[in-house]
Amino acid sequence: MAASMVRTCRYLSRNGCCILLERTSLCLTPRSKFHCSSTAHNGLLFSLGKRGILKDSFPDNAAQDQLPRLLESSAQTVYCGFDPTADSLHVGNLLAIIGLLHFRSAGHHALAVLGGATAQIGDPSGKTSERERLSADVVEANTRSIRESIQRIFTNHELYFHDSSRKLGTVNVLNNLSWYKDWGVVAFLSEAGRYFRMGTMLSRQSVQSRLKSADGMSLTEFTYQVFQAYDFYHLNQIYGCKIQLGGTDQLGNLMSGHEYIHKMSGEEVYGLTIPLVTSSIGDKLGKTAGNAVWLNRDKTSPFELYQFFLRQPDTSVEGYLKLFTFLPLAEVERLMEQQREDPGKRLAHKRLAAEVTKLVHGKEGLESAKRCTNALYHSSVQALEEMSDEELQELFREAPFHELLLEPGTTVIDTCRRVNAIPEGPRGYRMVQDGAVWINHNRTDKPEQVLIPKLHILSNGLTLLRVGKRNFYIIKWLSL
Repeated sequence: MAASMVRTCRYLSRNGCCILLERTSLCLTPRSKFHCSSTAHNGLLFSLGKRGILKDSFPDNAAQDQLPRLLESSAQTVYCGFDPTADSLHVGNLLAIIGLLHFRSAGHHALAVLGGATAQIGDPSGKTSERERLSADVVEANTRSIRESIQRIFTNHELYFHDSSRKLGTVNVLNNLSWYKDWGVVAFLSEAGRYFRMGTMLSRQSVQSRLKSADGMSLTEFTYQVFQAYDFYHLNQIYGCKIQLGGTDQLGNLMSGHEYIHKMSGEEVYGLTIPLVTSSIGDKLGKTAGNAVWLNRDKTSPFELYQFFLRQPDTSVEGYLKLFTFLPLAEVERLMEQQREDPGKRLAHKRLAAEVTKLVHGKEGLESAKRCTNALYHSSVQALEEMSDEELQELFREAPFHELLLEPGTTVIDTCRRVNAIPEGPRGYRMVQDGAVWINHNRTDKPEQVLIPKLHILSNGLTLLRVGKRNFYIIKWLSL
């Protein structure tokens, strides 16, 4: 299956709190490339093809015969690269990680390669202009953050999704800076550069599109395909890696790696592409387009990730269940039947959101997302009481957070004034009297009312104050 995704935006509002949610609709187009091999009719490639995770292969005939036989012969090593050009990966990268997880679940070995070196070069694929140069310190910090994120997802998959009766393959998270740091530019060009033909490099789509642009292409970007090709060669020599996963925009780089390895050792290696998550105008759903849904909690909370998938249109949910979850296809079909019988329950949407959130943030992250959902959309005081300071701040990201000493006799008007939620003087007093103030989802119109534990101050020591439709304040009470 080939996949394209179309993004729309929607504002969700509850009690005046507005949250911008990206909504990406998925369009699936049938493909048969991974479905025709009699050798692997029930094999891994066939399964991933049915789910829509694989799109193309290189060489073209690999999916038909060679790769299925190779995967059935013994455990293979598969790699996918991630350049740390930001401090977090995003949903667009998640499909590549899920691809590695499927291979690992089938007993193959997964390599996630972080581009500590190549992030300083800049991949021109799919870009209309050159990336802003990143310092080595920034790349190093980004690499640490992304390493932790990838390791967390692999751990969550093993804990919550893997069938314990099947043997898992190994997983390694590497940094390509480790094999470039001792190279000198002259030595590297002498060793590797002589095997790359200028005509072939210039013919790559990623190069052609940039050469025709107003800004052209720098020498630095032009050499990116050399580095990615050498990465594949290095992994092939050290780890026996014969398969590389990448987005469809990486096909030219995958081809360069295949050609370089073939020239160096004569060994046959393979490239597999996965569909890109794209916006409505065809841009990757990623940080460059400014529409990313991130995988790190400090950039996109579990609640926001949960809501992103929960709010997908009905026409997309089946495709997303196949792509982003590990549910058997028969179970996906059962879910869709239940959804068609009673669309109002949105069972498929809820299962999709839960599965992805648990994969990315673990069981605790999923529980946090559900607490936040109940607190915001169902005005649940119990959910508010169960929420941590961090969860409240994630849910109301724009709300000021205050720590106040709880003095005896503190009133509603005292609280509002101490956090500067209302104007000074009679006007602020009248706002409370007129019902413009809400405390923990309950309207209060008595300015001199002394704060009551469990009503105004929750058992977790927090108060959620709202003035008007959208002005929230989070208060953490400190005892004298």
